[in-house]
Amino acid sequence: MPRLSSAPANRPYHHGDLRAALLKSAERTLREKGAGALSLRELARDTGVSHAAPGRHFKDKQALLDALALDGYERLNRALGAAALDPGLSFEGRMAALARAYLGFAVENPELLELMFARKHAPEDSDSSAQLAAAVDESLGSITRMIADAQERGEIIQGDPERITMVAAASLHGLAALIAGCALDAEDAMSGLDEHVHLLLHGLKPRR
Repeated sequence: MPRLSSAPANRPYHHGDLRAALLKSAERTLREKGAGALSLRELARDTGVSHAAPGRHFKDKQALLDALALDGYERLNRALGAAALDPGLSFEGRMAALARAYLGFAVENPELLELMFARKHAPEDSDSSAQLAAAVDESLGSITRMIADAQERGEIIQGDPERITMVAAASLHGLAALIAGCALDAEDAMSGLDEHVHLLLHGLKPRR
């Protein structure tokens, strides 16, 4: 006779790792149904735990959304940081690597990226607002530090590194938005990324 157990047969997490399992389940719902479908009660059901269990990690839905956004920024920042590590590359080469990392994340996680940009405008009294602000600063900081370094090397023009960063970030995020809106094929965007970065850095003025 089979042994009976009170635990769900497909319990998707290991003891002590409930928070990670909840975030994984929440991100799956975000991808499939959107942020409006997220609720702590449904998350508990999908994860196979009691209705009260998610409350030990997220006090409400906003806290869950903030945690998802923060996790997204942490993953994005790791990817951007790794892309900018090779000091042997020219500035254009490092910028292309960083752009590929950002666009790759955007293509793989369009719903999460949209949430990340929405949650960075969370109310200031949000428990996670400071963490989200720091994560946003870090993602832009990857570009700003690269630009400042290139200026010191004489590879690019002088100017406010943060202003130049905003131009570069807007260009990359514009590509991501076009892909998310099905106005641009992701494969075409990735294959043409080196040319996109070249145009971004050199402009459209005719060369003499």
